[in-house]
Amino acid sequence: MSPPVLGIDLGTSNSVVSVLEANRPTVIANQDGELTTASCVAFLPNGSVLVGNPARAGIGQRPERTVRSSKRLVGRSSASNEVTKAQQEMAFSLLANPQGDVRVQIDDRAYRLEEIAAMILRDLASSAKSYLGSEDVKTAVITVPAYFNDNQRQATRNAAMIAGLEPLRILNEPTAAALAYGYGDQEAKRVAVFDFGGGTFDLSILEMGAGVLEVLATGGDTYLGGDDMDRMIVDDLAEKILKKTGRDPREDPAARAVLWDLAEKSKRELSEHETVEIDLEVIAGIPMVYGLTRHRFNELVTPLIERSLEICGEVLKEAETGTHLIDGVVLVGGTTRVPAVREAVRRYFRREPDTGIDPDLVVSVGAAIYGASLSDQSRAQQILLDVTPLTLRLGTVQKFTEAIIEKNAPIPTERTRTFVTSRDQQEYVAIRVFQGESEFQSENTLLGEFAFGPLQQAPRGQVEIDVTFEIDPNGLVRVTATDCQTGRAASANVRLSVKMDEKSVSQATSALPKASS
Repeated sequence: MSPPVLGIDLGTSNSVVSVLEANRPTVIANQDGELTTASCVAFLPNGSVLVGNPARAGIGQRPERTVRSSKRLVGRSSASNEVTKAQQEMAFSLLANPQGDVRVQIDDRAYRLEEIAAMILRDLASSAKSYLGSEDVKTAVITVPAYFNDNQRQATRNAAMIAGLEPLRILNEPTAAALAYGYGDQEAKRVAVFDFGGGTFDLSILEMGAGVLEVLATGGDTYLGGDDMDRMIVDDLAEKILKKTGRDPREDPAARAVLWDLAEKSKRELSEHETVEIDLEVIAGIPMVYGLTRHRFNELVTPLIERSLEICGEVLKEAETGTHLIDGVVLVGGTTRVPAVREAVRRYFRREPDTGIDPDLVVSVGAAIYGASLSDQSRAQQILLDVTPLTLRLGTVQKFTEAIIEKNAPIPTERTRTFVTSRDQQEYVAIRVFQGESEFQSENTLLGEFAFGPLQQAPRGQVEIDVTFEIDPNGLVRVTATDCQTGRAASANVRLSVKMDEKSVSQATSALPKASS
């Protein structure tokens, strides 16, 4: 029997690990007996780290040494708007790296976001090994938001390898959720997967049946999630304290961390109760209790919910379908527990959403099911026909781009375009690869670039270069340039982060801080 393949949902707020046993999925509890593990890492003065729920529990005592919601930053450029926003919200220090990515500064060391994710993955794998009673747990299917770009997918893959795991597949979260519900084993149905997590939102429309899952369209926002709802509460509470005391608690890292913790707990409680009493004395310094009502909370988060519904409309249009043609709606992610979100989904799609599986666990369960289908543990073979979430583009003259592979094109796929030199006697061409929906380079995400040459010396327009773009089943991009005259070719896996070969992965693995016992 082959070793089990883990199904891992590496989430913004919480992460989950599952495995298939006797053709039934099992969600594996962590060392605290809980099924969800906080995606949180705390760096202790002795050089070790706390990972998961213990790290989150102590965030008020060490806000500047506790990293949370790092998934929102993974694979992003240090110059991106999302990183700028995070710097204003996070208590820990962010550092711009010369390679263009962002690092977390703790004491005298700058950690890659992949290393933070690797510590969480290592903890999940450790729980799985303890549960299974075996150290032979080395492969996993790891999920990502459907709207993740190539940089973010490659960073997730790097994190798995640093954690000592072989990522058999980087699987889109909505696809995993649909597998968990068993839609692919039924008669043909068209399903909407509404995935509203802690840090990201996306909607996918899938056609399923007879063991085939085809993604018709997907869209989303990788900086829209439950964290943003928490921020709305944080700002509301801070303004109350500021008005009463004249001090803004958001300016103090420790107070801000406590506010975020109170906001998240209040959001959860308001899913069950109409009002929650929040004791603010520890932050305000004076006796102060604020009663946050569900009505007030709904007012605060309405713009976020409306944004998610705007995306739904865009995706339905791209899938060339309508809500009346949807046979099922699957809710994924903890934010779908919010009553206002569920009601909005119910009204929009005009049907009751499927809630039979815990939205916090469903993605991991689906990943475990798919992982088993990739090994010899299961006879079930699922055919996944996924799409690329963003248009793949090549940088051209005057800061423009040309679309090579359009958004929602089925993957894996390959496209080749022929270009000519733009200058006389041109020796090299710069191959610049972007993802996004704008014709302007500045409005897209730069995945990477490389110089190709030397070229045959000739007047402009007389040297032809074939540029081939490939997107594999994981959504990862590879680009090959070929000189049409000589046949010489050069290729590269395009990504913002530094390429991690076997040696660099091994070094990063060895350098990970030990987990605190």
